[in-house]
Amino acid sequence: MLASCQFPFELEALADRIVAALQKEADHFSATGASPKIALAALQVTRVIDPGNQLPGYEGVWRNARNDRCGTLTINSDNSFYAEYDLFCVHPRDPRWFVEMVTAWGNEESLRSEATVIPAI
Repeated sequence: MLASCQFPFELEALADRIVAALQKEADHFSATGASPKIALAALQVTRVIDPGNQLPGYEGVWRNARNDRCGTLTINSDNSFYAEYDLFCVHPRDPRWFVEMVTAWGNEESLRSEATVIPAI
C-alpha cells in the first residue's frame, strides 16, 4: 500500500542536491528569467517498497498549476536515484533545438545531470 510522506531526514540532503542539479540545468537551458522554480517542498512524496529486496524507497511527483505531472524524483532503497523535470521550451541559444526536460541520476557519491534536446519542428 502506498502512503503519502516526505523524505526521511537522512535523505533530505541528497534530495536537496538532486533538486539543485535539476534547477541548475533548467536555468541553463531556459530563457533568462523563464526557468521554472523546482522546489523540494512542492514534491508529493510516496513511500514505496522495492519488489527486488523489500526495502523502502521513495517516489515523488511535481505537478503544475493544472495538476499535470511535470516531474518525478525516485530514490531507491540503495540511495540511487533518477529525477526528471519537464521544460518544453525552445533552446535559449539555438532555435534549431527544443528542450524537452532536464534529468539527474546517480547515487550519493555521483550525481550527473543533463538536458534532453530534440530538433525543433
